[in-house]
Amino acid sequence: MSEPTLLVLDADPSPRLGRLAGRVRVQYADEESLASQLPHAEVLLVWDFTSDAVRRAWPGEGPRPRWVHTPSAGVDRLLCPELIDSDTVVTNARGIFEAPIAEYVAALVLAMAKDLPGTLELQRQRRWRHREGLPVAGTRAAVVGAGPIGRTVAESLRALGVETAVVGRTARPGVHAGEDLDRLLTGADWVVCAAPLTDATRGMFDARRFALMRPSTRFINVGRGPLVDQNALVAALKERRLAGAALDVFETEPLPPDSELWDVPGLLVSPHMSGDTVGWRDRLGEQFVELFELWEAGKPLPNVVDKKRGYVPMHD
Repeated sequence: MSEPTLLVLDADPSPRLGRLAGRVRVQYADEESLASQLPHAEVLLVWDFTSDAVRRAWPGEGPRPRWVHTPSAGVDRLLCPELIDSDTVVTNARGIFEAPIAEYVAALVLAMAKDLPGTLELQRQRRWRHREGLPVAGTRAAVVGAGPIGRTVAESLRALGVETAVVGRTARPGVHAGEDLDRLLTGADWVVCAAPLTDATRGMFDARRFALMRPSTRFINVGRGPLVDQNALVAALKERRLAGAALDVFETEPLPPDSELWDVPGLLVSPHMSGDTVGWRDRLGEQFVELFELWEAGKPLPNVVDKKRGYVPMHD
């Protein structure tokens, strides 16, 4: 039996695939060559998961890979109608980013409650100005997104004493239905967006939803940039209808140097790093190798994306 062809949409540094030596023919593609190489590969590893190249290259004649893996939580950058309607299996990196993102959200909550940005700025100015921080225990949070990331964020916040409600597409044990979101926003001290980007969630945090929040509420987005109407958020912060916000994801990434978001009062900007801890690329490579060995043995793959929904569904 001939070796299957694994096509890698490459990025620097390349994945470590040494364990697969002699078992698979590895070829590498960039955005320009991807379309011409797709018909000759059984498996596609979208190592450059920030690229839109798969969505552009997939439509066309000829065979396509039977399995596509993206080493990211979101799959919005690769799904297109032709891929959705195909028999190709799509998997993601579920299991890698949950704990780091939850830690990052907890850090943001503590930083905003205790005004650590203000402390650092006053230190830079050599100014001694006593202030009072906000308590975290006893506050309330609404976490939007009931997948593994949202649930792990909720666990971390509860460990801080925050009363936390999780909102998903449908109601189930421990999860509120989407129709409960507006009600929960009105009483939340913290609103955390960790939802997948789909047609149904795009722009879900708009001017109307920000208007439901209290002036003391703080908003955090670790999902995807297009989930938020950035202009509506900026207006709410400038008009002090929100107490603060933190964005780790944006409509355009990298965030341009001339973007007004850098200078909005009360807004913390970070470069899409909430899930990235030391060694994260190695862990992603190891996960793919483990999945490949299951695929090679004809065993069921975990982390299979429901392509029509745009995420890996929960089964509880």
